[in-house]
Formats: sequence, C-alpha cells, structure tokens
Amino acid sequence: MTGGTGTPTPSAASSGGGTGEKGVTSTAKPKVAAVGGIDLSIWQLQLPVGSPGSPTTVSSEQLRSGYRDDYFFTDSDGSLIFWSPEQGVTTPNSKYPRSELREMDPNGGSANWPLEGTHRMSATLRVLSVPSSVCVGQIHLGEGGSSTKPLLELYYRANGDIVLGTENSPAGGQTEHTVGHVPLGEQWSYTIGVSGGDTIDITVNGSTTHYPIADSFKSYKQYFKAGAYNQSASGSSTKGAKVAFSALTVSHS
Repeated sequence: MTGGTGTPTPSAASSGGGTGEKGVTSTAKPKVAAVGGIDLSIWQLQLPVGSPGSPTTVSSEQLRSGYRDDYFFTDSDGSLIFWSPEQGVTTPNSKYPRSELREMDPNGGSANWPLEGTHRMSATLRVLSVPSSVCVGQIHLGEGGSSTKPLLELYYRANGDIVLGTENSPAGGQTEHTVGHVPLGEQWSYTIGVSGGDTIDITVNGSTTHYPIADSFKSYKQYFKAGAYNQSASGSSTKGAKVAFSALTVSHS
C-alpha cells in the first residue's frame, strides 16, 4: 500500500473480480515505458494517497522505470488498471479522489499547448466498476489565467451512459451532453480533442460530434488527463471506480 508524500512503493496487483484488492510485492518490475498501447513516458501519475490536499504524484521517470502499485497496475490481459476508491486523498480544488495521468512534455516538463492547431487524445478502455460516475478523460486548463477548471470532462455513468461535460467559462458551470452508451465492463473507444482554436471534437465508438469553445477560454493553454477520476467520495476503501485502458495515444499538430 502506498502512503505518505514520498515515493510510493511499487507493487504488482491483480484486478480480480472485485474492487480494492491487494497484490504481492513484485520481484521483477518491468523496465519499459510502454504498456500495451500506452507510452507512459509522456505522463505523470496522480494517486489517491498522500497528505490531505497533496496527493502523491509519480514522475515520468518513475513510470518509465516500470512503476506499479495498488492503484495503478497491469492486468493479466495487458491492460493498465486505474483504481480509485471512494476513500482517498484529493487535490485542494476537488472533493473526489483519482488515479489519473497528467500529460507531460517529452522533455519532462508539464504540457501546456495552445488551442490553435489540432490536438487529440484517443483511448480504448473498459469501466470495470463505478459507484455513480467516473471521469475517464479531460482537457484541462493550464497556463493563461487563475482558473483551475477543465475545458471538458468525459464521464462514464453507472447506468452505462457516456457524457461529455463542457465548461461554460473558466469561472465554472458545466453543460452535459450524452454522447454514447456502453454496458459496464464492455470495451469502447473515445477521442477527445480541439481543432482550429474554436471547436471541441468528441468521437465515441466512431460517432463524432462538435461543440464550440467560448472565447473566454482562448487565453488559456491546455493539457490532457486520463484515468479514473472518481466522482463520488465516502469512507469506503473497497467501493470505487476501476478503469482498464488498453490503448492511450496523444497527438499534436
């Protein structure tokens, strides 16, 4: 189990048939940056443990060295599992815990890209458990102002609905759009992105829709996030959101 604010102890875990399982310590840690279709060298990981208001993060360098723990591990089928129990450490700006990747630059710095151009994040995944809702992908505001809001969040609901939440302005307020439906445990795919500096593009299982970007966002740079950002919290360490990613790619042009 990871604890404290220092470097978590890598371990291997199995997804099993439920949530919150513990694995045994691995004696052979994979020394590769890629897991299946996922290149971990361009990501930083945030975990649902650490100190209140200060979750533990795992650097790109650690991920390249094969980091694994109870909240981030490889399943027997090669999928990368993100596990976020309802009892977990959160950031100062959220009441919900997460096991989630944050996009980084190839040089190791925090990614911050302008809305101009074409930017895409594509994933293939299965939601294995979810109490109410889990965010599986984000475009988040970066440099350019004081807002800590996302541009958009992609949610999977407990009833199988896939919902895109687009932020109304950097000050807050979100409009939801149902963009698909997939039964729990079934594989699906998405692409979220922006193009031309003024359009959000969302594709779910091959079906694409577009939404305008408000001018108030255009001073901000952006970055991608992906994983299991649980949208519920409680005192339970066994109830939570578990998501299996078999592919995750990012492109900028």
